[in-house]
Amino acid sequence: MSGPSESLDTTPKRRQSALALAPRKRPRHSDRFSHVGRHFGRTIHAMLSVTALVENGLVREVELAEGGEDDLTRYSAEERREHIIFRKLVALVPELTSATATGDYLDTVASIQHGMDGARADDTKGLKEPMIDWITPMGGQLNPAIKRNKKAERGFQHDVTGALLCPVELNWDNDEVKVGLRIGELTVAADSWPRFMYRDNAYDPENPWKGLLRGKLLVTAFKHIFTSPTSVDDGSRATRAGNARIHGMTSVTPGSIAYVATQVRFALSSAEVFSRSDTAMNSAGFYDVLLELLTDEEDKEEIDALFAWWNRQVFPNSSAVQARVPTATSALARIRAARAVRRATQ
Repeated sequence: MSGPSESLDTTPKRRQSALALAPRKRPRHSDRFSHVGRHFGRTIHAMLSVTALVENGLVREVELAEGGEDDLTRYSAEERREHIIFRKLVALVPELTSATATGDYLDTVASIQHGMDGARADDTKGLKEPMIDWITPMGGQLNPAIKRNKKAERGFQHDVTGALLCPVELNWDNDEVKVGLRIGELTVAADSWPRFMYRDNAYDPENPWKGLLRGKLLVTAFKHIFTSPTSVDDGSRATRAGNARIHGMTSVTPGSIAYVATQVRFALSSAEVFSRSDTAMNSAGFYDVLLELLTDEEDKEEIDALFAWWNRQVFPNSSAVQARVPTATSALARIRAARAVRRATQ
């Protein structure tokens, strides 16, 4: 008789990559797991197949257990990334470890996937109209005007959205570049950062990290998604609990920054549907490249500085931020200063 552990085939075979958008379905879903899925998609990974993630993760856990050590170096870089994400999901849903052992996990992962996909759709829809308000000059108007509920007039078809989306290595003021982007003669690669991703839309080719992911639109969109739409104009006057507060989120994650950047990029574009087959925008590719950068240990110093900056913008009252940036004249600041003096004289 087959035992519970035989419910999943662990024989070597080509596995479906989990780090790809899942097929569209209407699964049955539990409110709790769907709720977890919404947060997981916004903060850890937004564009993957939960079924493939769990099945691949379980197989690798068995292989690691049989090998007697937790050594992920035996796997490819993509598989290691995938397994780290799998373990983060298990940390949110510990029941997955027992459910997968018995094969009784399909409803759970379908619910998580439902939550992920639903949150992404809600945020895509939610940013569509306010994005026009955010890019309109204060006290002025866009010329020509852009309908708040339409996408066709955005993207490279409009000077304002086109300038924000233009890859930093290109010059939007060059008419040949502008025409090339509009007619599709110039294609935009997933790793071509749009200008809106930089502080004041200014890119320094000699220092590409300078101002990267510090654009005003990104911070505004992050607040809209995570701390509630009413916090955009004045963070101290949010009228209802936002997604961050609901989930106890007090600091940014690589996934949350990559997610917001991808949503802003899509909201500025003329693309109507957030789709896996959208080769023009290639949102999934853009998201993956950006998330890979934000988890690259070789850029840890720049990444840590970026996250500290973000936390000051969107979670200024969190204990983590306050601990890192004490008031200049506070007792904590004096303790740290005295400590630095002692170490210098030792």
